Amino acid sequence: MACRQSSAGTLICLSLLLLLLLSTCSGLYEDQIKKFDWRSVHLGALKQVHVDLNHFQPRVLLSTHEQVVASLCPKTGEIIWRQVLEQKPRGDIKLLQVSGFADDSSDTAAAPMGSHLGFDMLTVQGHAPALVRGWNTNIGTIEWEWSIMPLHTERAQDAVWFYSNSVLYHVVPVWRSHIEVTAYFATSGHTTGSTSKIMAAWIKPESCLLSGTFYVCLDGKQLISLDLVAKSTQVIATPLGAEPSSKIQSLPGLNGLLIVDKKLISVNKDQAVCSELTSASYLVGSFNLRKVLAYADLVDGVLKINAVYVDNCTPVPELQQSVAFAEDFGTPSLRSFDCKAKRNGDGKNCLFIFATSAESIVAVQQGRVRWAREESLANVIDTQFIDLPLADTEGTLENEMKGKAGDIASAFMRRITTQALQMKSLFLHVIGLGPPPTDTQKAGLVRDSFGLHKMLVLLTRSGKIFGVDNIAGKHHWKLYLPNVAGFENAEQMRLIVQRSSKHFPLQPLCAIVAKSAVNSNGVLFRFNPITGRAAEGGLLQLDYQIKQLALLPETEEDFVKGILILDGTNRVHVEPKHATPLAHGMYLYTANVKTAELEGYFVKYAGGELSCLPIWNVRLGGHNSEQQIIKVASKNPIEHVHSQGRVLGDRSVLYKYINPNLVAFVTQAPDAAHKSVLNLYLIDVVSGSVIFSMTHRKVRPPLHIVHSENWLAYSYFNDKVRRTEITTIELYEGNAQANNSVWSSLQAPSMPLVERQSYIIPTIVEAMRETITERGITNKHVLIGTASGGIVEMPWHLLDPRRPISSTTQGREEGAIPYIPELPLPTENYINYNQTVARLRNIYTAPSGLESTCLVVATGLDLFVTRVSPSKTFDLLKEDFDYILISIVLVVLTSGSLIVRHLASRKLLKQAWK
Repeated sequence: MACRQSSAGTLICLSLLLLLLLSTCSGLYEDQIKKFDWRSVHLGALKQVHVDLNHFQPRVLLSTHEQVVASLCPKTGEIIWRQVLEQKPRGDIKLLQVSGFADDSSDTAAAPMGSHLGFDMLTVQGHAPALVRGWNTNIGTIEWEWSIMPLHTERAQDAVWFYSNSVLYHVVPVWRSHIEVTAYFATSGHTTGSTSKIMAAWIKPESCLLSGTFYVCLDGKQLISLDLVAKSTQVIATPLGAEPSSKIQSLPGLNGLLIVDKKLISVNKDQAVCSELTSASYLVGSFNLRKVLAYADLVDGVLKINAVYVDNCTPVPELQQSVAFAEDFGTPSLRSFDCKAKRNGDGKNCLFIFATSAESIVAVQQGRVRWAREESLANVIDTQFIDLPLADTEGTLENEMKGKAGDIASAFMRRITTQALQMKSLFLHVIGLGPPPTDTQKAGLVRDSFGLHKMLVLLTRSGKIFGVDNIAGKHHWKLYLPNVAGFENAEQMRLIVQRSSKHFPLQPLCAIVAKSAVNSNGVLFRFNPITGRAAEGGLLQLDYQIKQLALLPETEEDFVKGILILDGTNRVHVEPKHATPLAHGMYLYTANVKTAELEGYFVKYAGGELSCLPIWNVRLGGHNSEQQIIKVASKNPIEHVHSQGRVLGDRSVLYKYINPNLVAFVTQAPDAAHKSVLNLYLIDVVSGSVIFSMTHRKVRPPLHIVHSENWLAYSYFNDKVRRTEITTIELYEGNAQANNSVWSSLQAPSMPLVERQSYIIPTIVEAMRETITERGITNKHVLIGTASGGIVEMPWHLLDPRRPISSTTQGREEGAIPYIPELPLPTENYINYNQTVARLRNIYTAPSGLESTCLVVATGLDLFVTRVSPSKTFDLLKEDFDYILISIVLVVLTSGSLIVRHLASRKLLKQAWK
């Protein structure tokens, strides 16, 4: 009997446990996957590549500057497999060697069947330690790995590697002294002997390179080199006609051959050279079992590919091609090629792989571009969501609404005229005589009812700009700006919206503000973000350097927001010029990240000229000037604050300290007692007053910060307890509001009340951003990007610094959750579910036409676009809303009310006749 009771109790416990587990399960419906989001996967700028079309599985093996190793399909360019390695400096790929790629047997290391020796592909990465890995290129797995830790890690940063005859050579230059060469068996990591030191007092940084087994340095008008594997070391001097005007380059595949000012120079007496060739890009390959030298040049938009045999420099007509090359690809550089016999036996098909200055990977075959990968999207530095233009009917209505409100007669005539034109347009479209649709209408770029469909403009590090459909992910247009770069203080180029799509029939206008890579002056490029065409003069080369910039209010004539620019001599300029009067009364500030010095300026417009007056100066560097600014965070300029205060438990109001001129500065400095110290300053950049400051000891970056409304949230790594923490701050004016209409920093209220709290987050934070909506009514959530590639939507009530330590009546009245230091990360809060974003760097948000919905784009090595609804979609019907049922109910209720009304009237009539 006892056994039966025990088994019954066990069965009940198991049933309860199963029900408990079922109740905690949550997931995403299959039909919702990729319905409101999409992801594009990238590799980064090309570093090394090998094409093999004659393998049983044709592939393109490559490594990139983003520490990625991958294999591509040579037919389509799609990724077969991808491995994201460690970040720099540990993951910096020094060497990629493919087994059996070259014709000579010295470059092969194929393993016998069933053996764990050899490799398909070998990579060397990092320097302290240096990791040597052997790969299975069919599935992208690591077969074996060994590492070395150099004795002098600072010297190993400049080390180079090369592979020859199954031996891996580690070359460490000691500048102006000697070269240390160590040989290892490639597959085992055992040394072949002791490290050899070669005296070379002539080696200098940034003037030396490795060409095969030769170490070559440029010394004025000559090349000095030596063979690192020769039995007797001998210094070789190769004279040049003149000092090179550009950096010398090595030519892989030919030992001791270099490219000097588009010419080929050999420092190896055993290697012949075709000295009469002149080209911007060379490559050594194989064709018909003979070594060939291919070269390519871009002439008037046409890419011309030619080749000669290495042994006698005679042309190879089978490899000559001419290809129309798009301007947005930039300048091409030939990196690899391979040929395969056609199926009918009539000649060979050759695939050429190019890397471009716009960080694209382009494959050329049979006189055309076979495929292209836009790898510049792996380095997005700024984004903007642009409203799409109105349809013709909506645009006509928009013009009608711009009429004078009090003129009833003219408004009536405009309405009649509009209706007549619409009827005419409908009739012409029916009979097939209507006007043809515009380019934007053909592409489906028309604004939707809820403002969810927008043009996503992406600015990349290489200067390439993309116009992407945020719903489908289609690239509608591409632009490339050559010779542009970011600014000083590690500031990136800026993408600015000067005019939105709300001013029909005027077209939207965007501007790129950058620094010229040629002379460091400013560059301004204005374009239409819907079509991608240049506008308002297009590219403008400024004759001054840009120190700071700000956006002015809209002009009345063309609704353009001017750009206020402070140059290196503290003079101010405005683009376009007709917006200059609007700069009067503007305030600017500058921050020097190295000295942690802030300066404030007042802009004055008088007598048709602008002047800039310094008004305040703040030094955050400390007494020994060791502090450096590592982060600056201001509020989103398009942010709206809906609620001015917070209702407390006693029904009183705690008013928010909403200062639009408040900027957060974070400084870092080493400390003898606490290792590292972070200081946070909240400064009013109009008056220069420090509103609040706080110090964190024994903490260090990575630091990410979000600044919105009256609160601040920032993450950092706590070195003392070895964990990531998030600190939140809220500022309040108190129970009375100083000015409820206009904020003035010059007549600011007293110092705010500060609430602060810290939380533990069980992951490494890579990015943070707050959600934003059109009116600010929806609850604020914080989007947290993690090192694993997930994006967590964290409700603000979990980060609220006013969370009480214990559950109290006042806390419950306010709706505050009792304080728990650990922040939960439930799986249902990951907005990208299993669509992880490798190397997540930034998260950008923008409002949509729906107050409940916020548009999100996450950038890193990959690109992920989605939408979030922090307060659910309270202004939108659900997808599974039963329209048929509600229609039936409405018809039944309407019919029933009419029938009941008729019966009631008959009853009243009968009662009246009684």
